[in-house]
Amino acid sequence: MTRRASVSETSVVESVDKDLFIGGKWVQATGGRTFAVEDPATGEVLCQVADATPQDGLAALDAAVAAQQEWAATAPRERSEILRRAYELLNARNEDLALVMTLEMGKPLAEARGEISYAAEFFRWFSEEAVRIDGGYQTAPNGAGRFLVTKQPVGPTLLITPWNFPMAMGGRKIGPAIAAGCTMVIKPAEQTPLSMLALAAILVEAGLPAGVLNVVTTSNPGGVMEPLIRDGRARKLSFTGSTAVGRKLLEQCADKVLRTSMELGGNAPFVVFDDADLDAAIEGAMQAKMRNIGEACTAANRFYVQRGVADEFARRLTERMSALPLGRGTEPGVVVGPLIDTDAVEKVKTLVQDAADRGATVLTGGATVDGPGNFYQATVITDVPRDARMAGEEIFGPVAPISVFDTEDEAVAAANDTEYGLVSYVFTNDLKRALRVSENLEAGMIGLNQGIVSNPAAPFGGVKQSGLGREGGAVGIDEFLEIKYIAVAL
Repeated sequence: MTRRASVSETSVVESVDKDLFIGGKWVQATGGRTFAVEDPATGEVLCQVADATPQDGLAALDAAVAAQQEWAATAPRERSEILRRAYELLNARNEDLALVMTLEMGKPLAEARGEISYAAEFFRWFSEEAVRIDGGYQTAPNGAGRFLVTKQPVGPTLLITPWNFPMAMGGRKIGPAIAAGCTMVIKPAEQTPLSMLALAAILVEAGLPAGVLNVVTTSNPGGVMEPLIRDGRARKLSFTGSTAVGRKLLEQCADKVLRTSMELGGNAPFVVFDDADLDAAIEGAMQAKMRNIGEACTAANRFYVQRGVADEFARRLTERMSALPLGRGTEPGVVVGPLIDTDAVEKVKTLVQDAADRGATVLTGGATVDGPGNFYQATVITDVPRDARMAGEEIFGPVAPISVFDTEDEAVAAANDTEYGLVSYVFTNDLKRALRVSENLEAGMIGLNQGIVSNPAAPFGGVKQSGLGREGGAVGIDEFLEIKYIAVAL
């Protein structure tokens, strides 16, 4: 039986403009092309949105280039006030925006509400940073001249955001770009375009001038974005997504030497020592694993638990995971929503089966769910061998694989045995060990006795093949600024 959408669900989807946003106007894609946006909980089509062509992408870049000079000259306080108004509008419309996100992405409404608030915080943070762009004045070492150092906008930027945090990742890129004085062409993920289109409308309402933000939705991301990267007029690319796609984009950016920010894949270890507060470790594990249904680059992907508490940790985590309500994200109390699409379900299913075939034991879950929607049960699996695929690949689903270790050195070596280095989690009550392990882990971020590290006021980013640059924090705006040195003769 086909589920009938509620009036509120229908109205919030209908309230979002489905066209491209170019040069301050909502316009159809060339030829009137569209593509479908589906509800991952039901497989039903929510709506059709404009399907941009390469020609449309170049039109968006034209608009960004045309607006750049005037926008860069805008007073920092004016840019700050636009961001502040956007922050207030996002919070005021949290409920409707959260529902849009849940419908197109699947996450439970409670998490969607949290993401809208999180996205809004980026606008508040960078509204404050916009008026604090600094420079320097220095006497030359020989005393014969002076050095002036100033910071200027990089210029037109290309932004590519993922489907798993469709509003927050937009805020994390758009916020500093506006604060720095950069114009933008942004391409949201084709699975979740509605959140970005809704955000664009809010920024217009907040007073953002025409051409500063341009949104292109497309089912052909490579075909639309590569010509913009190779065009040469854009001066920066900021991308959040998989490492495989990031590598391709870096190759394309090399052609015109574009400045890049890359927030790529993760394979986060979650290390629990015998001396840890086990209550805190379990709570942290639930946060680090089940935030966004496990579909996060920061998700705990590998649990390493010291032998003395391994059985108790596995028992308690299994108890918690097995009790999580599963269903459509709009249903009250649901914690485990659908994965984004059938490919995601198949990947998780394959990784769990591979581990089981290699001798791992499934303690709870480990199966898909009958009926419509892209559901997979919350799963705990123990005795996962090092050669299992899930030990080296992002799971991107609600699966917690547990392995046992004996020594600190063994735990650090296992945690670092990956090409990724985004975030690591460590639980211990030994201060010396906490500092020692945190310094030895190869990751851009450490969650020390906590399961969430993301914060607009902190620098987010990884090392190794988890990316380049940092987003958020005091350094987040620097990614959109160039340093200019002026030599002054006296």
